Amino acid sequence: KLLALSPDRVALYGYAHVPWMSKRQVMIPEDALPGNEDRLTLFNTARDLFVADGYAEIGIDHFARPGDGLAVAQKAGRLRRNFQGYTDDGAQVLLGLGASSISRFPQGYAQNAPATGAYTTHIREGRLPHARGHAFTPEDLWRGRMIEQVMCDFRVDAAEMARDYGLTPAQLQQAFDPVVAQFGNMVQLGPWGLRITPEGRPLARMVANMLDAYTAAPTSHSSAV
Repeated sequence: KLLALSPDRVALYGYAHVPWMSKRQVMIPEDALPGNEDRLTLFNTARDLFVADGYAEIGIDHFARPGDGLAVAQKAGRLRRNFQGYTDDGAQVLLGLGASSISRFPQGYAQNAPATGAYTTHIREGRLPHARGHAFTPEDLWRGRMIEQVMCDFRVDAAEMARDYGLTPAQLQQAFDPVVAQFGNMVQLGPWGLRITPEGRPLARMVANMLDAYTAAPTSHSSAV
């Protein structure tokens, strides 16, 4: 049915069952939901249908017509990823509007008050509605770029890391060693950096997670597969 609409681009997400965060989801019995293997099968079936219909695969969960901006950006190595997913917008500032939304600035993140009432009160009083934030450290910046490269291009470019962030081969090796130890032949390591093999691409989110210095507790999110 979706293909009959011929959309320019599609974001294909699985349902995230997180009843500890969204209380209304307790109404859905967990044993009625597909397991990880079934979820992967469903995704692969949808992916095959999109590809057969001429869509390009964009990162881990987007698809786009060859002439769409996402597909063009991917071919040119300009694909980016933000809170909304993949984008061809290279802007360094993302403004979040509304309760709980998150803004990104070159200096760090700022999250609005999560409660609608508190957010509205701040706005009516002429105050910024930010409730909390995080200032980037130099390590945050290079790790964030590594994660973005993994999610967009299934690789980390060692030359870019050295040029833009001053990382030495030893620092890169230290960042990559745990990934190689965990994923074995699903990744490849060389002087050019780190690559995820085609067979390992379904694990890209997990690889990115290992590069994250702020890895959340397992119960904070739904399953990555």
